[in-house]
Amino acid sequence: MSMETAADMPPPEVKTARPWTFLRIVGYALMAFWILGGLGVIAFLYNSYDQEFMDKYGQKFIDGTIVTIQLVILSVVLGALVSLPIAFGRLTTNRYIGGLTYGYVYFFRGTPLIAQVFLIYYGVGSFRPFFQDIGLWWFLRDAWYCALLAFTLNTAAYQAEILAGAIRNVPEGQSEAARALGLPRPVMFFKIILPQALITALRPYGNEIVLMLKGSAIVSIITVYDLMGETRRMFARTYDFQAYLWAAIIYIIVVEGLRRLWDKLEIRLTRHLQR
Repeated sequence: MSMETAADMPPPEVKTARPWTFLRIVGYALMAFWILGGLGVIAFLYNSYDQEFMDKYGQKFIDGTIVTIQLVILSVVLGALVSLPIAFGRLTTNRYIGGLTYGYVYFFRGTPLIAQVFLIYYGVGSFRPFFQDIGLWWFLRDAWYCALLAFTLNTAAYQAEILAGAIRNVPEGQSEAARALGLPRPVMFFKIILPQALITALRPYGNEIVLMLKGSAIVSIITVYDLMGETRRMFARTYDFQAYLWAAIIYIIVVEGLRRLWDKLEIRLTRHLQR
């Protein structure tokens, strides 16, 4: 066995400093801008902090945040239930069912959420006698329920596309192996295909929940006193701009908390895939 001498060994790699490219300079400049902006907001809130304002309206922020979270959680859960048959329709080979589900998804993904809220909140009033006859007017006359219905239908369209894409991503060999074992189709789907598809869909689902949380602010326009609704009412009474700043901070805290919670959930559910 021959021994390599120092002369035979390759020279050590010399790490060179990364060049200061234009994009790198722009990135640092943007980072500095956001840091200075955040420090400016903190300084403004510190200098303009009004204890009397917080004593009077602090509970309103809490109440509005609770309404926002309730609305988002209920709409996402109900949307998940509605999205399951729609996802089946997107995967079927029947052109009539596929066409109907495609039209549903196309409409709710292709139109603004605020337009959908207005269509339900203002549009159903034109058919009040019909809804009174079938006993649904108690539901549709309430702005909160109208917002819940609009959000549920909207997120169901997005969740259906997420789920359908995740199911398509499951290898065909999984289905072939289940059929070879003689497993019934419901068992094959709910025990083999769906769990693997949900793991793939975890990250898109998290993004959808965050988007719904931020988009929920539009319900304040139809007199739902969520976080933004309470903030608008505070500003209308006090004309104090810090109300919107506190609302923005609460949104950031809730979104960041949700993001970190979802990351923990994703790590927990995919721990068997991690090395």
